[in-house]
Amino acid sequence: MKCGPLPLSVSPYLERSSIMPLWMVRAGSNGEREQLALDNNLVVVGWNEVPDLGTATTRDGVRNLVRASYPDSSENAVTNWTGQLWTFRDRIQVGDLVALPLKRHASIAFGRVSGPYRYRSDLPEDARHTRSVEWIRTDVPRTAIDQDLLYSLGAFLTVCRIERNDAENRILALLSGSKPPTKPPVVGPEDEPPAAVDLEAYGLDLIRQRIGQRFAGHEFEVLIAEVLKAQGFTVERTEAGADGGVDIVAGRGPMGFDPPRIAVQVKSSSTPEGESSIRELQGVLKRFGATQGLFVSWGGYKTSVLKRVRELFFEVRLWDANDVVRAVLAQYDQLPDDVKADLPVKRVWTLVQEEP
Repeated sequence: MKCGPLPLSVSPYLERSSIMPLWMVRAGSNGEREQLALDNNLVVVGWNEVPDLGTATTRDGVRNLVRASYPDSSENAVTNWTGQLWTFRDRIQVGDLVALPLKRHASIAFGRVSGPYRYRSDLPEDARHTRSVEWIRTDVPRTAIDQDLLYSLGAFLTVCRIERNDAENRILALLSGSKPPTKPPVVGPEDEPPAAVDLEAYGLDLIRQRIGQRFAGHEFEVLIAEVLKAQGFTVERTEAGADGGVDIVAGRGPMGFDPPRIAVQVKSSSTPEGESSIRELQGVLKRFGATQGLFVSWGGYKTSVLKRVRELFFEVRLWDANDVVRAVLAQYDQLPDDVKADLPVKRVWTLVQEEP
């Protein structure tokens, strides 16, 4: 996927250093802080009980604050949390790259750290430890990122450095639209996964990868039609090349006459869709007798579209790769055998790991 060029505020830094460290900073186990982070040009972490780290000028100083804040926690937990908070406060430098994996959308935001650690008492209590960021791209689809990099970005830690397999230079190439480095991936012990991996995120990435491989192009439209059938819709696919912005029409009831009657546009490319595509679907709803529209974009949506999601709620629903995977898994048992043969999955139970 081609991304736009780096902002001018980022490019000069590349001239000063051949390696720009890349850090991952999550925004809550369920993405509860991600919109605040994007809207306010920040990366934020929780640890609500820990006070301002500004006076803790050493790692031991941070550890003392963590221990005092969580007196009942184990030494291993205190050591783990101290390392992440010290990294967030001190090791991450102005000019470094930061990745924010988004839970609510199948995309990752990338930015450049633009300021030192700051404790923001004006923000909600779970978002007061902050670093300012100049966002470069907030809508890079996970499907546009190589699987080994997604694996590193699946580390369970809230704050960590991403550097396996030349990750930093490869992400820079992705963001600048240049050719990725030809350096081969590291193999052997250094290529082992992080000790703690978000298994759910990793599993979903594998499922997304499989769908992208087995249901590319026209077959992706077939998959969406089968999901809608499994949801109880009567489905008719429109003729290729004459759809007028609609690939599928669907309605309830044995004949499909009952509401909701929906018109569906399906895009299988990894490029985020913009507002013009959504407007095209809105413009043809009446012609197809549809009461609502469903826009399915495997590559997700540009930031301008995501800002309008609430405005579109009663007229058009937007599915990205995350939504497609959720819908497939929710209806998996009702899908045809040929679909299940191309997408074999099973349920796995694992222990939930939590951080403050």
